[in-house]
Amino acid sequence: MKARRVDGGAVVLLSGGMDSATSLAVARRDESGPLRTLSLSYGQRHHRELRAARALARYFAVDEPIELTVPFAPLAPSAITRRGLLPRDRSLQEIGKGIPATYVPGRNTVFLALALSLAESRRADAIYLGINAVDYSGYPDCRPEYLDAFRRLAALATARGVEEHWTPRLVAPLLRLSKAGIVRLGERLGVPWDRTWSCYAGGARPCGRCDSCLLRARGFREARVTDPLLKDPA
Repeated sequence: MKARRVDGGAVVLLSGGMDSATSLAVARRDESGPLRTLSLSYGQRHHRELRAARALARYFAVDEPIELTVPFAPLAPSAITRRGLLPRDRSLQEIGKGIPATYVPGRNTVFLALALSLAESRRADAIYLGINAVDYSGYPDCRPEYLDAFRRLAALATARGVEEHWTPRLVAPLLRLSKAGIVRLGERLGVPWDRTWSCYAGGARPCGRCDSCLLRARGFREARVTDPLLKDPA
């Protein structure tokens, strides 16, 4: 017998990092319908974060975890889609200036377009994403203005938008939080930090030197929480 498809609920963009993990925890708390996660292999330097996404989906008992391969990296030159040098050991002041080499052209737009397709087809009410306008490393597609523009696009570019005046709720619960604020929220919601991954370099342990590692370290330090990924192995 063919399983009945359950409509409604929310789609969560899940990269496997601390921000998307916290957004998933918020969705689990706030949404009453089924949760779907969408994780993407797009040609990034490593798949360590995708393993983290799978572990997080299992931990939060996601109803429909989806993983797609969308190899657009040849179109999107970046330090995290090509074997170029990653920015390392930058000060927090340097990280906050300009658009870094780790920016992937069009990535959030591609991700959101796919999430929008999934939300429309499943008749989901919301799309959750972990973008952040405070510790966002200068990415232009992590700003509130970007989110507002995509919200307008979603209403114009979907059959549900035209026929039903539907606009999905684009929920960015971390938009105004610092990394420390994200850690505190994740602590309250029981995010398993040991199952997340933030390091751009991949590997068995975080490098501790890339921008993402440095921002993560500051967040845990300022929240006065120990990052389990940095504990010495027993």
